[in-house]
Amino acid sequence: MQAKGTKALFAVIAQFEIKPGMREAFLAIAREDARHSVADEPGCLQFDICTSDEEPDLVTFYEVYMSRAAFDAHLETPHLARFKQKFPPLINVERPVHFLFCEHTHREALDATG
Repeated sequence: MQAKGTKALFAVIAQFEIKPGMREAFLAIAREDARHSVADEPGCLQFDICTSDEEPDLVTFYEVYMSRAAFDAHLETPHLARFKQKFPPLINVERPVHFLFCEHTHREALDATG
């Protein structure tokens, strides 16, 4: 739980297990959502799409928002609606989403160095 009165950033981790042969199609629609999220939403600071060699059919989103309210606004965007419409036939499983508060970020480290 976030400490009362703090302004920690709000992070979201979402993971998808992609059907065999559907990775590139999934990544294409994910990239569109990520690009629009960062470009069109003032409260979306970061939207990374991550993969690994060990689990090539697992795609992880790491998203950072100014606040929970900014994330809630993201849920109402047309680009997310398009993504939600297109992704279900491309995946086997949508894993439970994790919601986090960022207690320290690279932005703080950069600010401290100058």
